[in-house]
Amino acid sequence: MGASLPRGAAGDRLELSRLAPSGRSLLTGILILLTGFGLYAIARTTSAFAVDRVAVHGASPEVAADVRKALAPARGESLLRLDLSDLDRRAESVPMVASASLDRSFPHTLSIAVVPEVPVAVLRQGSSSWLVAAGGRVVAELERGVRPGLPRIWLTRTVDVRVGESLQGIQRRAVAAVAPLVDAPLPSAVTSVEVGRDELTLALRSGIELRLGDTTDLAVKLEVARRVLPRIGGLHGYLDVSVPERPVAGETLNSQVEVEAATSTAP
Repeated sequence: MGASLPRGAAGDRLELSRLAPSGRSLLTGILILLTGFGLYAIARTTSAFAVDRVAVHGASPEVAADVRKALAPARGESLLRLDLSDLDRRAESVPMVASASLDRSFPHTLSIAVVPEVPVAVLRQGSSSWLVAAGGRVVAELERGVRPGLPRIWLTRTVDVRVGESLQGIQRRAVAAVAPLVDAPLPSAVTSVEVGRDELTLALRSGIELRLGDTTDLAVKLEVARRVLPRIGGLHGYLDVSVPERPVAGETLNSQVEVEAATSTAP
């Protein structure tokens, strides 16, 4: 059964005045709203929510220390006054940080979730060495000989290398060739990468030279190589998968033999 609404003297008219808030209720609501704005303004300008701790998650202790240093201007600031977009950019300016997500953790903590860069190769230029990540970003300068398990990419002296910046052109294509191997390695480790205008070649620890051609269909070419390499383990020549449907192996150009790949080359 529905509730009956109050009616006027005529019996068919709602008394809207009884449903509307009173002047006292409106005044009380306005005072509460103004008080809330006032308290918020005070909190923004006082030390009530001042940042005294920067918590970094998902990074190594060394990278976390670099992130805290980059976010030092946030210390002492009110959590309510922080420009999180600006702090995101500051955190991502750290070379080993691929992306960062910041959040306020009241009353006094700024929390940062970090996705670190994934190193995939070592750049070599004369006696200098740098660590490069999957996206082509140079993330650190290295002492010669460290990270022996990563492939070497040799650069000419005309290439300008700066920590925190990304490689371009053919150098970036060289990184793109080895980046997928972090999660899905070849049967034999890659020791170095040789890159030309339209040619990528991976030198393998087994002694085989893996010729990829250009970077088109790279995932398919690498999958073909994964399947064919175990079948030519004793070869000390090359495997050419530049045309993945027709992989060719040989010790010299005159001794090349077409190798039958698996029926499917989907990665």
